[in-house]
Amino acid sequence: MSPRPWWAKLGHGSLILVATVYCLFPIYFMLVQSLKTPAEDVFGNPFIVVNPTLENFQELFQREGEVRGFVGRALRRSYPFLDWLVNTLVVFAGSVTATVVASVAAGYALGRLRPPGFQWWRRAIFATYIVPQTILFIPLYQVVSALGLDDNMLALLLIYPTMALPFCVWMLSGYFQQLPREVEEAALIEGASRAGAFFRIVLPMSRPVLVAAGIFTLGIVASDFMIASVFLLTPHNQTITAGLGTFDVALDELAAVAGVNLLAIPVVTISAVFARGFVRGLTASMVEGA
Repeated sequence: MSPRPWWAKLGHGSLILVATVYCLFPIYFMLVQSLKTPAEDVFGNPFIVVNPTLENFQELFQREGEVRGFVGRALRRSYPFLDWLVNTLVVFAGSVTATVVASVAAGYALGRLRPPGFQWWRRAIFATYIVPQTILFIPLYQVVSALGLDDNMLALLLIYPTMALPFCVWMLSGYFQQLPREVEEAALIEGASRAGAFFRIVLPMSRPVLVAAGIFTLGIVASDFMIASVFLLTPHNQTITAGLGTFDVALDELAAVAGVNLLAIPVVTISAVFARGFVRGLTASMVEGA
C-alpha cells in the first residue's frame, strides 16, 4: 500500500486543527472573559486578557445578602452560589448513578436474557429518545405535583434519568447481546451463581460501556437549563444552570461567565479524561442488528 501524498496529510491535519479550534474556542473565550476586570472587558481586547484576576470567581462565593456595591444607581446583589454548587453535585451524582444502575438492569435483561421480541423492545425504547422534551413539560409537571416534589431536587433526580435511559439501555443491551455467553457459562460451571457471574465477570468486562453511559448522562444533566429552571424556583434549591439564569447580566456579566466556567470546565475535563473509554464503550455496543 503506497503512502498517502503530502497534500492529503496536510488536508487531514488542517481539518483536525480546524475542528479542534472550533470545539475549544468557546471554552477559551469564556475563560478569558471570566478573568477580566470590568474595565478590561469594556476597553480591552475581547480575545486576550492582560491583567487576569480571580475577583469574578470570588464574587460568586460571597455571602447572600452581602452588599457588593453599586453600578450607577443599581445595587449589585449576591447569590447563594455555594448552595447551587452543592445541589449540582448531588444532582450529577444521583442522576448518573440511577441511570447507570437502571440501564445495566434493563440492558442485561434485554440483551442477555432476550425475552420474546427483545429487538423490538430495544427499538421502541430507543425511539422514545427522540421525543422533544418541550412537549413533556405539562405531563412531567403533573407527575411532579402529584408526588409533592415541587421545588425539590428529587424532581430532577426523577426526571433526568428518564432523559438518558433510552439511549443508555439501547447501548448496554447491544453490548450484552454480543458478549460471548461462554464467559458466564465458565463461571457457572465453576460453581458461581448467575448473580455472582454477573457482578464478578460480566460487570467488570462492561467497564467501557458503563463509562460511556455515565459520560452521556453527565452531558444530558449538565446541558439542561429549562427543566431545572421550571421545577426549582427557590434560590437555595436551584442548581448552577438554573441559578445562573437569575443573574442580572447587565450588572453581573463577568461573574455569570465565571459561574459557567465552574460548571463547564470540570465536565469537559471529566469527559476528556474518560474519552477513550467513552469511544470504546460506544464502539463495543454498536454491533450489527442492534
